[in-house]
Amino acid sequence: VIDLGSGNGILGIGAALLGAESVTLVELDEHACSICKKNVQSLGIDDSVSIINSSVNEVIQSLESPNLVISNPPWGRQKPGADRPFLELIASIGVNAHLMHSAEATHIEEFFKQHGCPSENYGEFDFSIPASYKHHTRQRWRTRASLWRITPPE
Repeated sequence: VIDLGSGNGILGIGAALLGAESVTLVELDEHACSICKKNVQSLGIDDSVSIINSSVNEVIQSLESPNLVISNPPWGRQKPGADRPFLELIASIGVNAHLMHSAEATHIEEFFKQHGCPSENYGEFDFSIPASYKHHTRQRWRTRASLWRITPPE
């Protein structure tokens, strides 16, 4: 399993705890990587989880071929198109993927359709976000998130 834009590692760590043989967490933010490392060590799953401090644009050459990709990419609210490298990488890897994105995003299905990848929005929920970045103005808030299943081209 590869978790693109892993943040604190919650999705990839969950995959490891559910039995994934190998999980690679890819995260650009150095501080988030140190949190990932602490979380992985505290759970004793160091042997099955690796952490790569890199942008998704730079990491593609070093990735082993995964069976599954999971990602909660930047949603593009502060920087439009911030999710684009993640979506492009998911489409190019050519395996099943699960994506968490803003429920307000209207481009997901069309993006993957253009890349020949069928996609399905299979869930929506309220997602609680703590103030952890400079642009966050409230201590905590909720936003709607959608879950997408992307399958490789046939």
